[in-house]
Amino acid sequence: MQRHSLAQAKMEQKWWDLFMALLLLLDVKGSLVKLHNGGYEDVVIGIHPKIAENAKIINSIKDMLEEASSYLFRASQRRFYFRTVKIVIPLTWASKPEYKRASRESYVNADIIVAEPFVKYGDGPYTSQYQGCGKKGRYIHFTSNFLTNDSLVNIYGSRGRIFVHEWAHLRWGVFEEYSYDAPFYSSGINKIEATRCSASITGQYRFATTGGRTRRCRIERHTELYEPGCLFIPYKKQTSLASIMFMQSLSSVSQFCDKSNHNLMAPNMQNKMCSYKSTWEVISGSADFASSRPLGAPPPDPIIHLMKTRERIVCLVLDASAQMGKDNRLSRLIRAAKLFLLQIIEEGSWVGIVTFNSKANIQAGLQKVFSDKERESLTSHLPTTASGDSDICEGVTTAFQVFSRKLTSTEGCEIVLLTNGEGLDLSPCLSKIQSQEIIIHTIAFGSKASNELEKLADMTGGKTFYATDSLDSNGLIDAFGGISSGSGDASQQSIQLESKAEKIASMNLLQGVVTIDKTVGKDTLFLIAWSSSTSTPEISLIDPKGKKYLNKDFLIENSNIRTARLKISGTAKTGNWPYSFKNTDSADQVISLTVTTRAASATVPPVTVKTYISNSNNSFPNPMIIYAEVSQGFLPVIGAKVIATVESTSGADIIKHDGIYSRYFIAFSDNGRYSIKVSVHGYDKTSRRIHRQNQAMYVSGYVDSTGGIVLNPPRPVINVTDTSFGIGNFDRISSAADRYEIKMSRNPLDLTEANFANATSLDTSALIPEFSGVKQTFQYKPDELAKENGTLIYFAIRAIDASDNVGEVSNIARATLLLRAEPPSSTPPFIVIIVCIAVMCAVLGIALCALHKWKQSRRESMVSMD
Repeated sequence: MQRHSLAQAKMEQKWWDLFMALLLLLDVKGSLVKLHNGGYEDVVIGIHPKIAENAKIINSIKDMLEEASSYLFRASQRRFYFRTVKIVIPLTWASKPEYKRASRESYVNADIIVAEPFVKYGDGPYTSQYQGCGKKGRYIHFTSNFLTNDSLVNIYGSRGRIFVHEWAHLRWGVFEEYSYDAPFYSSGINKIEATRCSASITGQYRFATTGGRTRRCRIERHTELYEPGCLFIPYKKQTSLASIMFMQSLSSVSQFCDKSNHNLMAPNMQNKMCSYKSTWEVISGSADFASSRPLGAPPPDPIIHLMKTRERIVCLVLDASAQMGKDNRLSRLIRAAKLFLLQIIEEGSWVGIVTFNSKANIQAGLQKVFSDKERESLTSHLPTTASGDSDICEGVTTAFQVFSRKLTSTEGCEIVLLTNGEGLDLSPCLSKIQSQEIIIHTIAFGSKASNELEKLADMTGGKTFYATDSLDSNGLIDAFGGISSGSGDASQQSIQLESKAEKIASMNLLQGVVTIDKTVGKDTLFLIAWSSSTSTPEISLIDPKGKKYLNKDFLIENSNIRTARLKISGTAKTGNWPYSFKNTDSADQVISLTVTTRAASATVPPVTVKTYISNSNNSFPNPMIIYAEVSQGFLPVIGAKVIATVESTSGADIIKHDGIYSRYFIAFSDNGRYSIKVSVHGYDKTSRRIHRQNQAMYVSGYVDSTGGIVLNPPRPVINVTDTSFGIGNFDRISSAADRYEIKMSRNPLDLTEANFANATSLDTSALIPEFSGVKQTFQYKPDELAKENGTLIYFAIRAIDASDNVGEVSNIARATLLLRAEPPSSTPPFIVIIVCIAVMCAVLGIALCALHKWKQSRRESMVSMD
């Protein structure tokens, strides 16, 4: 973790800290979708609570789904269609008789979301994809304007076709076959083509001038490609059937590109990410395809259910058995549960409390949280003693009683179950749990908690967390901090700015800086805790204006829980808050700091971080990828420093500039629980927000049947830097390699994993491997190739360690050989190739991280992510 002294804090410019914890290994996303006999069931579409009520949105979604199901059936060669879809209506909309009550469906686990983007940059649909080829995405995003403004059909095509295009991203992990970054490529001498698939789609190359007029595009001699701003205008009438991932808006297009018509030369994301496989090859290699077969008659229209969300209703079910009296567990439970009640649970929620050992007791019935008064009242009902055995079924079934006293149905209610979980037996209550349609979040406290806890959370659609018994860990507080509402309203959710715990020697300091940026500051709470001393630490906290907060300003509970808390009234001041906590006891002890806040404004979303992993069922010694998504609203934030802390009981960046930071974690020592905490730090001058990638293609216009060119309005270009946040350089840590292996070919297929060994090798003996993330340059002069203008050369690289463990092949980079008109004696320049190699080396970290050379890990490992 990054350390700060008070002197350093004064020298630093504005910077912001984000913190979010993911404790235990969560799955990629809680999608409820199932495939049964070719029909996708339980597809969830969530409408954001800030979207104004509009019946036209619902009707448009229904029409889109009916068209999409039929189009998908044809595009998938009669294999797939949409059988059942659930639309989650926000609490902010009026109730209607046709609305059912949502249970485990929510906005945050929806497969498709309807929401407005922060900073209006167009209504282009897109899919959030952060894993590699063939891997599922997170969600599809439509705006309300896209669903209700029919003029956008001319730009993007019909909504049903767009839905299938985005579904292919989401479900099958294919990528775009066009490119805004490289819209054209050279296919030979004086031959320039639009980046597309298939290449049989025809059109004209035009440059828009004024008044709706166009001219022919000009060729730039230094690139031998069309000038910037040149547009590929397709003919409205086409004969090509492919491809849906290029331009599904064309009426003739009803298929994905396959091996027979795939454009290998196109510099698009599909070729880059999928090793030059066609989209249909990726789809036909999916688990969906393997479990399906062509169907006979066309399917019926989708069955659509309208599901209304309800107020959040939560019951804390807390273990008070004798095992909770060990290792300072009970006091840590009280601290964490207090923070949840005082800060985490959203205003307007209902909360109850149950404690259990061999028997369960209702400590507090459901109370609605309106203000600090109800929050403080609930904290008085937390357990203060621990004794007896533990019976989790008693606790869970008693929580059902808490719900039934106020409600006629338990659908969508939540239980937060915290237990040491030893000897867990759910068999007496399993059938009742399954019938209730409630959500159970589990917190496994201590190393002996049963694995059944994870199964319980997974079965009910809950989150699962793990906290160790280590005193210098804030894991339990972090776990409660991760249990937020599924409504999607970020302005109501608590955000952790800091979570830090260290063992401090007598008379020494825990010190550092917490920065509050301008998007947050409401309901800011500083919570300090110490492990063993009855002597309160000497507290000093200074706000950006120089105001000092000392012990007298904090609410101190120096009993068995040993905490001091300070709630800043109004909105906390923006800037650096240096702090210093002195251990005044004669012995060493652990001192911790937790800082939580909320969005400063209901209209400006805060910068947030979300954490995911590649696989929740990972087994030693297989590597796991940790992902952290940093964004403001729906705009990615890049340039952040991201650190993952992995703690046990005893990453690989996929798409650049998507605001998702990733790294392989390979230092497993054994199977079991691992907790993951991700912190993000940023500085004012190096971080920025950017547009989403993987957007549906914005069609510039068409050539009509008479040969006339009909242009659409220009693609919106929006400045996303107005409220950017500066962030410093990244730190990267990974295993080192022994040597590189670089190969080249005129055919990119020669450089795929299957054929790499047979491709032409380059001499890399002078290239000394560096750590992942370090840029390296390698110059190569292709004497053995014919020196023709426009010659295409492909390169790929992999790393090999000292034990001859071989990494995965990198993405395939392409260079175009451009020759200037010079005297025959001159040596043709090869600058393009050098640049290409430099670009290729930027992805070297992926190959380096993939090496499987296992070492005994420390109990706690820190992995830097970029």
